[in-house]
Amino acid sequence: MNYFSRRSVLGAFAAPVAAAMLPAPARAQSDYPNRPVRLIVGFAAGGGNDIFARLVGAKLSEILGQPVVVENRTGAGGRLSGEYVSNQPADGYTLLVGAIGAMSIAAAIYPDLKYHPTKTLRPLAMIGNFPLILAVGADNPSRNVKELVEWAKQHPDKANYPSTSPLFTIAMEQLKLKSGMPGVMIPYKSSNEMILSLIEGQTMAAIADPPPTVPQVKAGKVKALAVTGAERLAELPDVPSMAEAGFPNVEMQGWSGIFARIATPPVITAKLEKALSQSIRDPEVSAKLRNLAVAPGDGSPDDFRRIVEDDIVKVRDVVKAANLTFEE
Repeated sequence: MNYFSRRSVLGAFAAPVAAAMLPAPARAQSDYPNRPVRLIVGFAAGGGNDIFARLVGAKLSEILGQPVVVENRTGAGGRLSGEYVSNQPADGYTLLVGAIGAMSIAAAIYPDLKYHPTKTLRPLAMIGNFPLILAVGADNPSRNVKELVEWAKQHPDKANYPSTSPLFTIAMEQLKLKSGMPGVMIPYKSSNEMILSLIEGQTMAAIADPPPTVPQVKAGKVKALAVTGAERLAELPDVPSMAEAGFPNVEMQGWSGIFARIATPPVITAKLEKALSQSIRDPEVSAKLRNLAVAPGDGSPDDFRRIVEDDIVKVRDVVKAANLTFEE
């Protein structure tokens, strides 16, 4: 055996021998993942976040070479899932699929929240983001946002809006603050019920998520006046952004992303960040997200963390200015 062949044989054994000599924690990190990874979703199966988790999780499983199991732990608007993940081992095997409501908004409005989206948790990747839609019933005479504001001022007794979550409430209150529009919030149980209330004339206007709203806009049952993102929604290309409608300071986007415990070792988070980025940017996954009116996340983990933190500040400012309170 010559020098080069002996060297090749020795090299083949060196890596496993070196790995075996590592301390157990370091060996576990280098072997990650060697068992199934759980994605914890705070909402029921079939909802938006559950769909995101299963879509990204399937591709993530291919990349990591281990099963990725979606587990639904519902309650308190997704906050119970945040508490659960925050109490699991920081080993990368239990991850959280967190939406803006249970992350930035919860951190801004609930002082006793038992976790924090950037202090006890680490943002790994944004799955996607989407604007909300300002809509009115088909019989409402308003053709744009300015006309809606004026109509509400002229009919304060009819100025109301439906909401199912702090996200929709805060977005509408932001519009009220920037425009002087009156409006009383009426609680509803689902986005579908919110849109139905517009169709039946029970409420004046709603800011809602795209999935239940876009089909009714296309069917002519409600009118979309603007979207709350910086850009127009591809599914409704004729509907302006709030900035185009004359209200540049009204911007509130929904988003969903994946989080790990803050104490998760850097070696593991680096693997997860890379694998998640590959999963979300996969052409098939990206196309399916766009079909749901969701723009796939394309930034770095630091970009995602800044969005999470900026939204906390934005929400706190609106809540303080509008003197809002929310029950836990």
